[in-house]
Amino acid sequence: MIDGQACEAPPGSNVAALLWSLGRPARRSLRGEVRLPWCGMGVCGECRVTIDGRDGVLACLTPCRAGLRVQTQRGGRR
Repeated sequence: MIDGQACEAPPGSNVAALLWSLGRPARRSLRGEVRLPWCGMGVCGECRVTIDGRDGVLACLTPCRAGLRVQTQRGGRR
């Protein structure tokens, strides 16, 4: 589930790949610009989301699984 909407992930994908495939940014800059995953290996931090209530989780390092609850940033600072 992403931002309260049910979705289905391809087997073996991570949360960042799922967000990318759905055309959804993980977060926005302080000026409101869309930020997308950059490095894909957990270094840049551009894919930070809230997962199962835990803030600042790197989506690129989080495998998709049934029941996962992802919340993206909808503007401002995380």
